[in-house]
Amino acid sequence: MKIFLITIQFFSALLLIIAVLLHTAKGEGLGGIGGSAKIFGTPKGMEEGLDRLTWGLAIIFLGISLLLAIIK
Repeated sequence: MKIFLITIQFFSALLLIIAVLLHTAKGEGLGGIGGSAKIFGTPKGMEEGLDRLTWGLAIIFLGISLLLAIIK
């Protein structure tokens, strides 16, 4: 049981890292200097779906972490 939970935690951590890296940057950064930051926008629906996926993966990761802490 513990090995199964550790495996799921590992894969949820990897997917969570990927989901966070797929998010668009909220600030303009250096692209705002030339005015090109607003050109490359993403569709709003895709960003909302990615937000839901990220929240779901974070909840799964934290839930399994708590279960593993209880089981020891």
